[in-house]
Amino acid sequence: MACLALVVFSVACQSDTHAVVSPAPSPTPHTDPTKAILQPADVPGGLDPCLGSGPVDVYLAQLAGADATVAARASAQWQELRADGAEAGAISVFSADPSACNAELGATGNIKAMTSVVAMFADAGQADRAWSSGVFGFVPPAVGELVPGVMRGTTTGLGLSSFTYDRPPVQLASWRQSVFVALVIVSNFDAATFKSATVAVDARLN
Repeated sequence: MACLALVVFSVACQSDTHAVVSPAPSPTPHTDPTKAILQPADVPGGLDPCLGSGPVDVYLAQLAGADATVAARASAQWQELRADGAEAGAISVFSADPSACNAELGATGNIKAMTSVVAMFADAGQADRAWSSGVFGFVPPAVGELVPGVMRGTTTGLGLSSFTYDRPPVQLASWRQSVFVALVIVSNFDAATFKSATVAVDARLN
């Protein structure tokens, strides 16, 4: 009788056991655009951050107080990205002279400057479509189109959805990575400095 009770107890214990399911790990949050844009540590000495560098709305407000015409164009370009699904964005501008801070992106003349733009979308598909339409007026060349100083695709080192423009004194890269589109513009610097800037931004786009 005691043996039978022991068997019943053993079966009951076995019936109560079950596999332990570990919860799925939470996805890594995407980098905030304000942390993905060029930071002071990414740029050469002699460049100072321009007022307004940070969230796009802050940049546009600062620009509007300095040059309403340039600010209106930049605002319209940002609204195009918003219409394409941009949920957040940031801009940083570094310059050797404050006069370049209020110029259109990339139009700094002979002044050394570096600019970056990062916009974040809900998904990679939205980001890719927005990149194809152009980022702040910089539209990628058509596939197969040959333009002096321009490369498109994986040869840029920034992925399939990317293009670079290299016509000194201006070098530019525009690309899509994950749910982000990014733009880096370097004026009056060498190729190594330009490459370093794009690598710094690209590494933060998760």
